[in-house]
Amino acid sequence: MTVLYVLDVPENTAVAKVAGQDAAVTVGQLGPYFAISSDGPIVIDRRATGCRHAVWYSCIAGVSRDSRITQHDKDALRVERR
Repeated sequence: MTVLYVLDVPENTAVAKVAGQDAAVTVGQLGPYFAISSDGPIVIDRRATGCRHAVWYSCIAGVSRDSRITQHDKDALRVERR
């Protein structure tokens, strides 16, 4: 399973909200983090989140041991299974 952790603060809420719009993605809570998970890749479009670049590039708290970030640029964040 692919899992992305994002700190649950107001600035990052849009990241979790946009990720959750994908029917294959589940957004839950793990302590102070959004736990965004999927059996497949997780792809989040930056423009859809409305995040400024500074927030966008600092939103990632971590990924699960079986996941890796394959794209994190001004366009999108993509996390896939290793």
